[in-house]
Order: sequence, then C-alpha cells, then structure tokens
Amino acid sequence: MSHNLPLTPLKCLYTNYIIAIIYFVSISHHNAHYITSCKQTPYPSVCAHHVSNSPLKVKTLDDQTDGITFHNLVVSSTMDQAVQLHRLVSTVKRRRSLHKHAMSALLDCLELYEDTIDQLNHSRRSYGQYSSVHDRQTSLSAAIANQDTCKNGFKDFNLTSTYSKYFPIHIHRNLTKSISNSLAVTKAAAETVAEKYPATTGFNKFSKQTSSGGGGGGRRLLIFSDVKFPSWIPLSDRKLLEGSETTTKADLVVAKDGSGHYTSIQQAVNAAAKLPRRNKRVVIYIKAGTYRENVVIKKSIKNVMVIGDGIDSTVVTGNRNVKDGTTTFRSATFAVSGTGFIARGITFENTAGPEKHQAVALRSGSDFSVFYNCAFKGYQDTLYLHSRRQFLRNCNIHGTVDFIFGDAAAVLQNCNIYALKPMSGQKNTITAQSRKDPNENTGFVVQSSTVATASETYLGRPWRSYSRTVFMKCNLGTLLNPAGWLPWSGEFALSTLYYGEYGNTGAGASVSGRVKWPGYHVLKTATEAGKFTVENFLDGNYWITAAGVPVNDGL
Repeated sequence: MSHNLPLTPLKCLYTNYIIAIIYFVSISHHNAHYITSCKQTPYPSVCAHHVSNSPLKVKTLDDQTDGITFHNLVVSSTMDQAVQLHRLVSTVKRRRSLHKHAMSALLDCLELYEDTIDQLNHSRRSYGQYSSVHDRQTSLSAAIANQDTCKNGFKDFNLTSTYSKYFPIHIHRNLTKSISNSLAVTKAAAETVAEKYPATTGFNKFSKQTSSGGGGGGRRLLIFSDVKFPSWIPLSDRKLLEGSETTTKADLVVAKDGSGHYTSIQQAVNAAAKLPRRNKRVVIYIKAGTYRENVVIKKSIKNVMVIGDGIDSTVVTGNRNVKDGTTTFRSATFAVSGTGFIARGITFENTAGPEKHQAVALRSGSDFSVFYNCAFKGYQDTLYLHSRRQFLRNCNIHGTVDFIFGDAAAVLQNCNIYALKPMSGQKNTITAQSRKDPNENTGFVVQSSTVATASETYLGRPWRSYSRTVFMKCNLGTLLNPAGWLPWSGEFALSTLYYGEYGNTGAGASVSGRVKWPGYHVLKTATEAGKFTVENFLDGNYWITAAGVPVNDGL
C-alpha cells in the first residue's frame, strides 16, 4: 500500500532542480544540434545567434530536427529580423528633421521591407506536393534584392553615412546574411524532401542546382525557337496577347479624348483594384495617345493586363530621375509589383535625358509577368527588371548605361536592343545584372535578339558579385567592343560572375577577343545552352504544363 505524502520544501526544491537540469540539458543538446546545422550555411555565426534566440525554437525542441524543421527555423528567425527592421524604418520615418532625400529613400525602404516580410512568409510555407523549390528561391532572391534596393536609395543621393546612422549596420548586414542562409537551407531542405518523397512534384527535378547553371538543372532539354510564349502562360492569356479583338473585350478603357471610362491609366488601375473578380484577369485597354503620368500597380493588384494600340501609338511617358531628387527605384514612369502582370502594344518612356543619369522607363517586380510587342525608351537605367520572373517577347529596348538592369530571372526573346550614343565620357553597357548570392535563381537571358550599336558597346558589367547574363542565338552589332564585357571596378566579381555566349552571329559575335575572366564562358553545346532556355531557366518548377505547346528539341 502506497502513501501519497506531500513533498517537503527541500524535496520540492530538489525536484525542481532536477527538472531544470533536464530542461537545460535538452536546450543545450538542441542548441548544439542547431549550431552544427548552422555550420552548413554561408554565415554560420549569424545563423547560430538568431536561431538560438528564435521563439520558434522552443516549439521545435521535441520535434525531429530534420532539414525541413531547420529550414523553417532559419527562415522564421530571418523574418523576425525583417519585422524588426521594418519597425525601425517606421519609427525613423516619423522624424520631422529628415532631409527630403533621406525621406524619399526611407519610403522606398518601408515598401521594400514590407515586401521582404511577405516574401519570407511565402518561402516558409509548409512543404507539400505542389510546393516548389524554384518558388522559394524566387521569393528569397527578391528579399535579397530588396535589401540592396533600400540601400541604393541612399547611395543615389550620396547619403551612405546617413543610411548607417538610421540603420545600425550590423542589423542590416545580419538580415542580408540571414536571407543568404535561408537560400542555402532551402536548397538543402529540397534535397531532403526529394530523398524522402522521390515522386513529389517540384523537388526531384529542381533541387540540384549550381551557382553558375540555369534555374532548372535537371529538366530535359527543351529549346524554344518558334514558340511565342512559355508554357506557363494560360491559353486564355495567349489569346489575349495575340487576339485582334482583345480591345473589344476590355473591362476598362482609358482614352485621352474622354471616349473611355477614364482619361488616365492610374485611374483605371485604381478602379481595377476594387473590382470583385476572384482572381479573374482584368483587361485595361489604353487607346492611342500620349499619357504623361507615373503609374504604379501595387503588389496587391494582381492579374492586370494593359493593352495599347501598338508601339509609339500608345505611349506612357514621364521624366523623373535621380539628379532631380527621385531615387532610381521611384523614378520609373511605370512601376508594377502585382503578380501576373501582362502588357501588350505599349511604349514606356522616360524623357529625362542622358544628363539626368538614372531615369527608369519601366520597373517590374511582378512575378510571372509578360511584356509583348512593347517598347522601353530611355538612356541610363531604362528597363529595371527588379526581381522575380519576367518574360519579354518582340520588344524594343533603347538606352545607354546599364539600360537593362536588376535582379530578376528574365528571358528576353526576339527583341531589338538599341544601344544609343552616350554622353562624353560614358560607356555603353547593355546589362547590369545584380545577382548577389550564388543560390539565387536570377539572371538575364537574351535569346534570338538583335543588338544594334550606335557607339562602342559592351554586353554587360557585374553590378553584384554573382551577376549572371547569357546572350544566345543573337545578332550582335558592329560596334560591340571585341572584349564583349566590361569590368565594374578592378577585379570585382570577375571570378564569381557567370557570363555566357552561345551561337551568336553578326559583326560583333566573334569571341576570339573576349575577356579571359574565370566567370566568362563560351557555351559550346546544346546541353550547356539548354540550361538557359525559357523552359529550364525561367519556369523550371511545378506550375509548368507542357500540354499543347509545340517545342523544338534542337537549337
């Protein structure tokens, strides 16, 4: 027979002491496990510090700490840092003593950190049958691009010291490093899932990627030549892009002469945001005319299509620029962030002129966006492919310095690229791709396009360490410099970038005089070039459907 006698105070103290020891031994065991796991990341000390202080860690102590659990922990701790920085920006923004340029840069940062939080939240959604490594990498790549863009706003106005004052440098650096860590563990977690569930869509095909190769790595070689649109574009959207009757089916009409629903594009965009459409695409027809306005399509406004009456018939124009006090990010005549944006038959223009330096005609951070039969006109920084996945077909791009730039995963197909004559002392560079991390899935691919040169021109220069750009099957103009590519500064990025050329023709296509950088590649086989096709590089993930899409299997 047992007796349930009450514990004496000494026994209570002893029992609590034992429980505490067991708990702290358990904590220490898991901390050691996390620290070991963090050693696999690019920045292990940053990982260990933030993971060990994450509120989520306590909830995972009894879980089996596999790659997926660790992934969620790293991404969640990264999001905690982003939330902290967003709060900091919100607090600083309320200061009345701020110079207008600093305020302008801070407003960019506020928007960019809000988006960073959304991207991190998206990337930590539970792994499932239809999850995609490519989607996660896209979100995290956009988050890294956002950090750079925030800082660039201060650089635009030579306010780097002001930036350091408002943003403790270690906080910003740690967030960027934590996003890099998140990219690395996303790749590792994908391989874990691929091993556990080899038949799961979206993992076994795309998990093993290299820092230099294409986004899809393991897909069969699919080369597009005569195919106009990627397979992920729904048939309904293809009909809208090509159909001559699309304008009669528009939901909203914009006309300068008052014959439509609205006289400005922004009015129509604002109206589109209020339509009860349940993910249905909204088509806005913009009649011929010149629209002098700066248009913004926020990330909350999705699946919008704008259709004009053709290049140089429907023109959206503005002249915002850095020299007159606008950040590069905010200088865009037309800026779009909402997913699934499509444009057809429109000219986007910034008329600030070369002497005003950075002046963007169009900025896009819209995922799955398409530009068809459009023109982009400007000088320095004409086309800002800021982030996420972009496809351009049959477009004209005009500019001088870095006039196609940003950190998107973009394919430009059957386009005409016009390198204009720059100001005295400037050098023409077509691209300035800003991939910063080897695990980002971003880069520019220019395919089956024509490069026309009005003065000495270079194909690109590395804006960031892992800049990635490929020109393939293009006709390159006479005044392309024989070296082909231009350094950014000294030896910066020359061994980490990835620049490639394949099967180009024309007076400037000879590779005999090209740069000898470790990161430069002359692609010699269809297999190498195949990494950079629309199918492999741009939409190498679960939402591809090849049904009904004709594909050529040779170059």
